[in-house]
Amino acid sequence: MSLPVHLVAALDGVAVGSDVEVTGDEAHHAVAVRRLRVGEEVVLTDGAGRRVVGSVASAGKRVFTVRVTSSELVERPTPAVTVIQALPKGDRGELAVEVLTEIGVDTIVPWAASRSVAVWKGERAAKSHAKWQATAREAGKQSRRSWLPTVTPLASTTEVVTRISDAALVAVLHEDATTPLASLDVPNDGEIVVIVGPEGGIAPDELAAFEAAGAVIVRLGDEVLRTSTAGIAAVSALLARTSRWG
Repeated sequence: MSLPVHLVAALDGVAVGSDVEVTGDEAHHAVAVRRLRVGEEVVLTDGAGRRVVGSVASAGKRVFTVRVTSSELVERPTPAVTVIQALPKGDRGELAVEVLTEIGVDTIVPWAASRSVAVWKGERAAKSHAKWQATAREAGKQSRRSWLPTVTPLASTTEVVTRISDAALVAVLHEDATTPLASLDVPNDGEIVVIVGPEGGIAPDELAAFEAAGAVIVRLGDEVLRTSTAGIAAVSALLARTSRWG
């Protein structure tokens, strides 16, 4: 069984034999909820590639200390994978973020598509963005990732178009497309972008703007998936043809 992973702010300068103190909510959950004990082995990561393994040397109510037995710097995986996720309704946004994180997506961009039912504005935008970030953080620990994904601020269609202009491959999922996703040439470096529309579909002007920026409009198959699960299906199909899953 894999060792539990805990997120810390920084691991710069940490070497074998060092003691790393974990505090706050991260420590409280480990000690009070998961009942972490002295002598137990754990993994600590800063979410940016640094990863150490060690044994718990001490534990309190909201703090525990790990004595490091091994340390490594994990290279960022390539190709990078970005998902532009139109805002789903209800809690399906968090579901999408969770499964995309588990599968290895590097960047998740919440997108205010013209046909999105959900709307992020003002205080709601800040709270919703924070929920997506928290979901990605917890899913990243659960899936034992050394590199946690970035959840960017909400993007407009214009901002999405600008963002995708330099990508190695941009695939827009659309049920009426005639090009199958499986027919695409998948790069082993650079950035792969998958654009997932909202429940109401991607508007014609949005499709046109994405195509003008170099995107390919594709379909997964005969079935129509929910916006919260289409991204994981598409990314899985693409990653299976890269060195990341090779």
